[in-house]
Amino acid sequence: MTISVVVVDDQALVRASFRVLVNSAPDLEVLGEAADGLKAVEVIAATRPDVVLMDVRMPVMDGLEATRQITSSPRCESVRVLMLTTFDLDEYVFDALRNGASGFLLKDTPPEELLAAIRVVAEGGALLAPSVTRRLIAEFASRPQVATDFGDRLAVLTDREREVLVAVAQGSSNAELATDLHMSVATAKTHVSRILAKLGARDRTQLVVVAYQTGLVRAR
Repeated sequence: MTISVVVVDDQALVRASFRVLVNSAPDLEVLGEAADGLKAVEVIAATRPDVVLMDVRMPVMDGLEATRQITSSPRCESVRVLMLTTFDLDEYVFDALRNGASGFLLKDTPPEELLAAIRVVAEGGALLAPSVTRRLIAEFASRPQVATDFGDRLAVLTDREREVLVAVAQGSSNAELATDLHMSVATAKTHVSRILAKLGARDRTQLVVVAYQTGLVRAR
């Protein structure tokens, strides 16, 4: 199955580079591109790709607002946004995660890692590599503005589901969940799917954010 991608960046050379790289992989294909967030929203609504490579800082509409509009649109429910930034501690990344981004990478990430990241996000995985991502999520979740409104959100989960959520927040894959919690991989997948549905989360990255927001997992 081919994973479809839209590339969003205000620099034509960057877009061209990403297009060539993505199309060089046999299982990936670029459906379109955009030079600003406003155009990106239009292109993505029309093509509904699996993954969007989204720049943060752009004219007309930045990547943050574009991500919010894309992830809140019922038409784009299956679209995953992977933010690309020049700065590993870019303040915008916190808001991007809050607005539904599935993860972020630095623009100078090695090509093979970028292609692997697209595949991870397309599968609904949490993009917790490089390790700085986990630190950013923890820092974002520990900020005062997100500390008080989530006390009862986990009430819908069983004790077992809370165990699974903790493991997901710590970066465990389904295989690792199965080993650590003594269950089959199929059962682990079922638990994760149920947690996603109960918490209204788009993917595993959003589950990590929820785990920190609710205080179920604390920043180390």
